[in-house]
Amino acid sequence: MERTADSSLIIGVATSTAERVQLARLLGDADALLLVSSAEQARAFLELTETMSPATPLVMTPTVVPMPEPEPEPVRTEPELLLDVERRVVRWEDREVPLTRLEHDFLHCLVEEPGQVWTYQRLHHAVWGNEHLGHGSHIHSVVKRLRQKLVNLEATVTIHAVRGVGFHLLPTT
Repeated sequence: MERTADSSLIIGVATSTAERVQLARLLGDADALLLVSSAEQARAFLELTETMSPATPLVMTPTVVPMPEPEPEPVRTEPELLLDVERRVVRWEDREVPLTRLEHDFLHCLVEEPGQVWTYQRLHHAVWGNEHLGHGSHIHSVVKRLRQKLVNLEATVTIHAVRGVGFHLLPTT
């Protein structure tokens, strides 16, 4: 592609391939388009063109770069456990059950970071607002009630205990 005086060059800087592909789609009608992965690459190109005399034509040879296929949307094979924080209910598919404040706050921690083990101390601080652990029966009471509610929803997730550490939300096995 030859750059003439009336044509314009657009330089797009995008760090990832996906961003460069998106820029190419958006700016594909431009007279000349240069997509680079960093500002340094753009500066190097501009410095190269500045050193050329005005009489020297700048010839840009387009390189055929295969466009990656867009990634397919993930197929949700499993329903998702949804926590309605406004109404304080937990939903699985088309079923929902109400939660107490403690159950809601406890489950909110686990849903916020699925699979992440929440320690007894961290859960106690997030749900009860203090560091006192005591004997822990109040935590186990909340877990027992939540597990039963998840069973009633026929959810395929449950609260798993990590002995001596805490709890996390995992798929049932």
